[in-house]
Amino acid sequence: MQELKSVYSKEELLNNAVDLLKKLIEIPSFSKDEFNTSVEIENFFKKQQIPTKRFKNNIWAVNKNFDVFKPSILLNTHHDTVKPNKAYTLDPFLAIEENGKLFGLGSNDAGASLVSMAQVFLHFYDKEDLKYNLVIALTAEEEISGFDGIEALFPQLPNIALAIVGEPTQMNLAIAEKGLLVIDGEMKGTPSHAAHPNDDNSIVKCMEDLQQILSFKFPKVSDYLGEVKVTLSGIHAGVQHNVVPESCTFTLDVRVTDEYSNEEAFEIIQSQMKSRLTARSFRLNSSKIEMDHPFVQAGLEIGRTTYGSPTSSDQAIIPCTSVKLGPGDSTRSHTADEFIFIEEIAEGIEIYIKILEKVLLAGSWMADDGSL
Repeated sequence: MQELKSVYSKEELLNNAVDLLKKLIEIPSFSKDEFNTSVEIENFFKKQQIPTKRFKNNIWAVNKNFDVFKPSILLNTHHDTVKPNKAYTLDPFLAIEENGKLFGLGSNDAGASLVSMAQVFLHFYDKEDLKYNLVIALTAEEEISGFDGIEALFPQLPNIALAIVGEPTQMNLAIAEKGLLVIDGEMKGTPSHAAHPNDDNSIVKCMEDLQQILSFKFPKVSDYLGEVKVTLSGIHAGVQHNVVPESCTFTLDVRVTDEYSNEEAFEIIQSQMKSRLTARSFRLNSSKIEMDHPFVQAGLEIGRTTYGSPTSSDQAIIPCTSVKLGPGDSTRSHTADEFIFIEEIAEGIEIYIKILEKVLLAGSWMADDGSL
């Protein structure tokens, strides 16, 4: 297989990426308020003479030689950020480059993926005879699993055979991702004066119910993601010391594996508990890509590894085969003084290109229907 030659050198691609990331860091882009970063992204592609399309705060583009008869590979990541936490010692909106690191809010999650994917798109943009189209979508509201990000944009995109979701994975392939199910619960009891006997104390009953589900083991264990994890993340009852409250409320954070849909997990949890349970949403399901998928095999061929990711991303709402892959380290996400190593961006660009070259040029891996 012959390697594609780029009109950009590695140094140019890296410099482009770092320059763009510095600009994005210095523009606040909290979820639902990403307009200014979307304009900066548009300006970047405009300077490269690449036309883009906009839907709300989502910016997307297709390769120059786009062919409506071919399926497409999607490069997708987000440009919104969480709000900086109070432990920051640096200005979160000041891009500081020091000792090989670039500091700033969103630098690791997911700015590094965004700017790396942008350079990869430049690399392939005007190439001819690719086996698949290449589409890039830089989207909003990922940090809140919002409805106006990739989920809203996806129906407007061309036929997507595979989505590559840019999140910090140290450029190893997250071939499975846990889903997220948030459950609010309530245990009712009999209110009374604390001085009198009460065998129907809502707090005591709730504690017993919670002990049951927190010790429960789901029967099916995922080869990729292990066990379903149920975490008690909030509990509230009572307003004064001498009153037994009528109810005790709580919240469960459930990380669901590919062995269960969110609906199935909810039904199992409800069967184990006496409390009244309400799921906030069933949208954010687990996802996985098979080990024998051509993209996964291409990654393995160049020395990358695979793993199952415990954190959620826009993969949960992308309705096609997807894989999570990007520069940076997930443990740095949402931390104080967030940073990315410049070398990680360079590595990200190089690895994205190497894997995509294997897929975009390898027609033997194309199925009869054109899918991956």
